[in-house]
Amino acid sequence: MDATTSGTPTVQYHNIPDQPITAIVAAPVSAFLRQVRHCFGDSTPGEFPLAANPSIVLHVLTTCNLDPQDLAKLEATCSFFRQPANFAPDYELSISELAALDMCQRRAIFKPMTDEERQSLKHRCGGSWKLVLRFLLAGEACCRREKSQAIAGPGHSIAVTSSGAAYSFGSNSSGQLGHGNTEEDWRPQQIRSLQGIRIIQAAAGAGRTMLISDAGRVYAFGKDSFGEAEYGVQGTKLVTTPQPVESLKDIFVVQAAIGNFFTAVLSREGRVYTFSWGKDSKLGHKTEPNDVEPQPLLGALENIPVVQIAAGYCYLLCLACQPSGMSVYSVGCGLGGKLGHGSRTDEKYPRLIEQFQLLNLQPMVVAAGAWHAAVVGWDGRVCTWGWGRYGCLGHGNEDCESVPKVVEALSDVKAVHVATGDYTTFVVSDDGDVYSFGCGESASLGHNTAGEGQQGNRHANVLSPELVMSLKQVNERVVQISLTNSIYWNAHTFALTESGKLYAFGAGDKGQLGIELANNQTERGNPERVDIDLN
Repeated sequence: MDATTSGTPTVQYHNIPDQPITAIVAAPVSAFLRQVRHCFGDSTPGEFPLAANPSIVLHVLTTCNLDPQDLAKLEATCSFFRQPANFAPDYELSISELAALDMCQRRAIFKPMTDEERQSLKHRCGGSWKLVLRFLLAGEACCRREKSQAIAGPGHSIAVTSSGAAYSFGSNSSGQLGHGNTEEDWRPQQIRSLQGIRIIQAAAGAGRTMLISDAGRVYAFGKDSFGEAEYGVQGTKLVTTPQPVESLKDIFVVQAAIGNFFTAVLSREGRVYTFSWGKDSKLGHKTEPNDVEPQPLLGALENIPVVQIAAGYCYLLCLACQPSGMSVYSVGCGLGGKLGHGSRTDEKYPRLIEQFQLLNLQPMVVAAGAWHAAVVGWDGRVCTWGWGRYGCLGHGNEDCESVPKVVEALSDVKAVHVATGDYTTFVVSDDGDVYSFGCGESASLGHNTAGEGQQGNRHANVLSPELVMSLKQVNERVVQISLTNSIYWNAHTFALTESGKLYAFGAGDKGQLGIELANNQTERGNPERVDIDLN
């Protein structure tokens, strides 16, 4: 708030201590033009000289330890000082804590929580509303919750509009499109049975789809299983329309991630649950492969809130939010060093990846490819590790890396988003440019210097990050990339722009691009607009 426009003298931000509200309301403030702060509830409204404290917003933002550019976009930061709050004043809270609580109450996930649930979340986050706010905002930043998104699944695709309508297209042999049949269709069709239900997040696996509503309910369709057996195929029963997952009805879910052998979900409170692949305690529990009951992820993360999960072929990454900062944990198969601990051994319980502390890097977004992984830090640096085949790590070679390593070729780029697939990596910069590297099969990298009717080098592998010029020519700022994360399907890629336009390229033999191809075509080398407006 501008103190000069509110009629109060200028106050230096750094000279104002963090004060309890009681210290403010008890003191006379006749020297200031006072603003009345109405608080609805059983308590008597108090008068808070908020205009005299312009440092409050700055204090909340800095103590949340969040990126200033993202926090500058928060509409809630100033509204606290000029609009009524829908809760009674808590005179034990400092004014910055009260402002943080007010901001929390404007977040979609926080709004429906009971007082008991809110206090439990506060305790889990470290006992501060500012830490709760950081937890909520970190989850929104890395998962596009409440925003439009596109998912390039194995042979089929899901698109979710900003209003929560879900569309599907592509392969449908298991009913994974959710239209009540098993006919494949290249045209994006809305999933009619979910009309009236707002979808906020989607996940796609081989022959199966999961959608999450704003009420925390999970709807699944396609193969009736949460993971493939290590030997043979599971899920002989087909579900062709979205059905609520009854075993999750008592868990408010905000994200799902589908690996090959397992499925994981993340609760509103930051707890991780897994299905399937419990044989030999591979995910810290012993269950049958076809068990439909969620199992809590035990070990180090039991009392640490998680803001994002990412599933690879046989491992899971968890982005955790602690008072000391953000951190990444991994669990599962360690072949190729993809767990990031400097070895190739398996981990039955989540283990902290310590390398980020040595790099002085605060993780912001995690991505788990089939065999390699990537992280974007708050400072815009990108780290990759795991199998380096085809150059998917971006280090100019095909070597494996068993601990996260900074991609030096992107040192002049401030990254904000990363996506990984089967030996393929995409990075989005803060100005909307897109870089890709790794396996060029199916023309899914977007590097097409030849014409559409020529092969050129669009199938060439790329060992170091290269700017995707074909997306640069779209003249739209890209905000999300999604690519196929499966070893069994030809890859395709989606690029979602800030205005809600969706562009597709790569393999399209099953209609998964959402674009009609000619009879002799199986892929599209240049990005083409999908006929759907996600905004």
